[in-house]
Amino acid sequence: MSFYTEVLLELMVALGAALFVANAYALIRRRSDRQQAAKQAIVRARPGSPVRKQTRVATTGNLAEAPLGRTVLYMVLGFIVAIAALAALTR
Repeated sequence: MSFYTEVLLELMVALGAALFVANAYALIRRRSDRQQAAKQAIVRARPGSPVRKQTRVATTGNLAEAPLGRTVLYMVLGFIVAIAALAALTR
């Protein structure tokens, strides 16, 4: 196996593992993210709030919580990529 092939496989293992771990972390934080978004909604709705009259709330691209289906799909994809690259690396 050449040096470049080995480095590419190591990068694929790292990328797959990072995708899996990051989405697992997002899945764990879903409840606290939902509670924090609810607190922000209450603050925006209070009388005298400078952002109360803004109609476009979702312009920042932030979600209240991580979508369950997408998060699990990315976790599975990251796991498959990491395992396949690890198997090719140890071959």
